[in-house]
Amino acid sequence: MKLAIARQAAFGALLAVDRGKWSAEALGEKSTHLDSRDAGLASDIVFGTLRHRGELDFLISACSSRPVDQLDAEVKIALEMAIYQLRFLDRVPDHAVVNDAVELVRRAGKDKSAPFVNAVLRQSLREPAEAEATLSTPPWLLARWTAHYGSELALTIARASLVTPRRYIRVGNAEPPAGAEATEIPGCWILNSGDPGPFRFQDISSQAVVPLLDLEPGQTFLDLCASPGNKTSQALESGVKTIASDLHESRARMLLALGIPVVALDASKPLPFATKFDRILVDAPCSGTGTLARNPEIKWRLKNDDIFDLRRRQKAILRNALEMVAPGGLLVYSTCSLEREENEDVVEASGATVIKTMQRIPGREAGDGFFAAVLRPGGQGSAPTTPPSS
Repeated sequence: MKLAIARQAAFGALLAVDRGKWSAEALGEKSTHLDSRDAGLASDIVFGTLRHRGELDFLISACSSRPVDQLDAEVKIALEMAIYQLRFLDRVPDHAVVNDAVELVRRAGKDKSAPFVNAVLRQSLREPAEAEATLSTPPWLLARWTAHYGSELALTIARASLVTPRRYIRVGNAEPPAGAEATEIPGCWILNSGDPGPFRFQDISSQAVVPLLDLEPGQTFLDLCASPGNKTSQALESGVKTIASDLHESRARMLLALGIPVVALDASKPLPFATKFDRILVDAPCSGTGTLARNPEIKWRLKNDDIFDLRRRQKAILRNALEMVAPGGLLVYSTCSLEREENEDVVEASGATVIKTMQRIPGREAGDGFFAAVLRPGGQGSAPTTPPSS
C-alpha cells in the first residue's frame, strides 16, 4: 500500500520527539528529501499534534477502552497525528488519513494494533470535542499561570500556545524583503510568506531584549549564554566589542561564524575574565514556557521540579555575571519563561538595582513570552531611571 511521504516523515519525527529530540531538529532530519508542499504538511502535522496533544489524547480516551498511557508509542503517535489531521486539517479525505495511520502502525511492526487504530479513528469522527480539552495545557502548568497572572490571562496564554507563530526576521538597518511588514521593534519585520533571503528568523520578543542594553559603539559587551547567536548578532549591529560564551563547546563553536572571540565556560562558576564589561547580557537557560507555540513539546516534558532546579542555576549565573559589570555599566537578565521563580525571584535574590523590567505575554503581546530586567550591581550607587513595569 502506498503511504503519503509527508505522513511518514511526520510519524518518524514525532517518534524522535518522543525519544527526547527537539521537534524542529527531528522534523528537519526527516524532511530533507521532501518538496516544499510535503515538507509543509509534515510540519503542520508535527507541530499541530504536539500543540493539541492534550485534546487529542482526550479524544483517544473517549474512543478507546485502553488507557492512552498504556498504548505503544507507535500506536499512540499514529492515533494522535491522525486525529489532528481529521480535526484540524482539510487537505485530504478522512479515509486517506485513516488508511495511512493503519499502514504506519503496520510498518512499525504493530500489526495486531491495526484494527484497534482503525476503530478508534472511525469512532473519533463521531466524537464531539470537549471545551476543557481544547486548551491542551497540563493542569499543573495552567494552575501556576492562574495563580500568578489570574484566570483570564492564564487562558490567554494557553490559547496562544495552540496558534502557529508568526514569522519574524531580523533586518537591522538593511532593506527588508518585498512584502515584509514593519513592527514596533526597530529592525524587526514580519514575513508573512516567502523566503527570508539573507535575513534570519528571530521572534519579535527575542528582538526586544537587546535594545534594553542601550548599546553604543566601542563599548565592551559580554553575551554570556549566547548560542545560537541571534541576540549576539543583533548586538553587533551597534558596533560593540563583543565576547560570546556558552556552556557546551559544540554550541560555542556555532558562534565562531560571527567573527568574534568565543569562550566555552560554565557561567554558574566564577567567570575567568580579567577585565569587566560595560554591558552584559544573561539570556539564561530556562524552562521556555513562553515559547510553547514554537516548542510545543516543552509542555509535555516539563515538570514542576524542573523550574526550581533551573532557578538555582539562574541565580548562580546572574550572581557571577554581576561581578563582571564595569562601574557605571548595565546587565540585562532575560528568559523566555513565564514563571516568576525564574524571573522576578532570581532578580530579587541577586540584590542588584533594578532599572526597569519588560514582560511580554503570549496572546497579550506579539510573539513569544519573554521577561527581561535591566540591572546595575548593588552598591554602585545608581537609583532606577525608569520604574519597573510589567
